[in-house]
Amino acid sequence: MSNESAAGYAGDLLATNAYELLAGDEFSILIDVRTQAEWAYVGAPDLTDLGKTPLFIEWQSFPAMHVDPDFPSRLSAMLEAAGVKSGAPLLFLCRSGARSRQAAIAMTKAGWAPCYNISDGFEGPLDPWRRRNVVGGWRAGNLPWAQS
Repeated sequence: MSNESAAGYAGDLLATNAYELLAGDEFSILIDVRTQAEWAYVGAPDLTDLGKTPLFIEWQSFPAMHVDPDFPSRLSAMLEAAGVKSGAPLLFLCRSGARSRQAAIAMTKAGWAPCYNISDGFEGPLDPWRRRNVVGGWRAGNLPWAQS
């Protein structure tokens, strides 16, 4: 059975389901692909209660927002340094699920699977008043997070 869907990665999870997977699978790992500015000013997932630490690596760098062409090799090195074995579920997180989807596809192509996209992201989609953190996402799901 393949860990790759027709979309080029294992599939999408809502933030609450991703947290359940992180809690239930000791080998699963969360990878936050937002920018350093987002981690510093918006906040970051806190997996202390699970005995885990997310990996932080930018898919695109602020302010130019160019995709890092070395992302797969850089993240592969981080995963290997952290002792992550092939076959461990990799869960990718960004603001709203777009960058993390691209990262999941890239890492699946690089030979890491299963790779999941957290489709509602850290801040979730826009609500009817064009604000985030209300409709869905890590923060709106009352999942643990911290701000520096």
